[in-house]
Amino acid sequence: MTTETEAAHLQTGRNTATPAELAEPEWTGPSLSPSRAGDFKTCPLLFRFRTIDRLPELPTADQVRGTLVHAVLERLYDLPAADRTPAAAFDLVAPSWERLLAEDPTLSVLFEAPAQQAEVLIEVQPGEAPVAGLGDFLGSARELLKGYFTLEDPRRLEPAEREQLISTVVDDRLRLRGFVDRLDVSPDGQIRVVDYKTGGAPREAFEAKALFQLKFYALVLWRTRGVVPRVLRLIYLKDVEVCDYSPDLEELQRFERTVLALAKAIESATAARDFRPQPSKLCGWCNHKALCPAFGGTPPPYPEVIPAQRA
Repeated sequence: MTTETEAAHLQTGRNTATPAELAEPEWTGPSLSPSRAGDFKTCPLLFRFRTIDRLPELPTADQVRGTLVHAVLERLYDLPAADRTPAAAFDLVAPSWERLLAEDPTLSVLFEAPAQQAEVLIEVQPGEAPVAGLGDFLGSARELLKGYFTLEDPRRLEPAEREQLISTVVDDRLRLRGFVDRLDVSPDGQIRVVDYKTGGAPREAFEAKALFQLKFYALVLWRTRGVVPRVLRLIYLKDVEVCDYSPDLEELQRFERTVLALAKAIESATAARDFRPQPSKLCGWCNHKALCPAFGGTPPPYPEVIPAQRA
């Protein structure tokens, strides 16, 4: 739970975003996001499937629920502070779902018969609760939001930025970019990076990946703003837990070297067309096992034209 001291400290602060963060700069060199960096760390072949082959993914019910909850939390902070109540958040669930559905009508298949679902790119992954109906789905989103109000009081917070693109170039050769769920900036310029987690992968692996993601953001913020974030916060809505981590300058400098080494490894793998599978317990959540040599599959032919890397 946010303390009174924290709440006072993190009231409306100045927006310290640079022009380079507010508009995507032109860049023709290699780019890397925490998602794609995490893919390569998890499994180089998964990186190839997603970034080079651009194979379609099967969005899961949990992923769609997470997208919905993120949308509600973003809209919640559009309301006046006094109106940011659990009831207001619950009222935002249905219209936020309608908005997502208008952007991607195929999401409606989550609530259709199994025979109809076979034709589309949505599935329930191992360990994921089945989707019984739209009412249950929206109700499960409200349960996650209930957990959020146990951990924070949004009436006492004024985020500086939400769903913000941040970007920088390091070592004059690699662009780092990504979208941050929320940035809290204190009046004296201290930064807290907040990331909402609604579930998905096994907890221990997911938390390590999430912390890598937040360090990635911290590196970009340090490089663009000259400030090391005071706190990196993971908010686990399903488990109703908060994980706070405070990096220091030396750690971010080491992390930058790690990211540059990772980018070099990606460049070498791309030049050699050599992306090998790295089997782990996360394979149970992979969309591409049928194409993976570790499971008797054969990857598609390597593209002759490699698309620009995306975040």
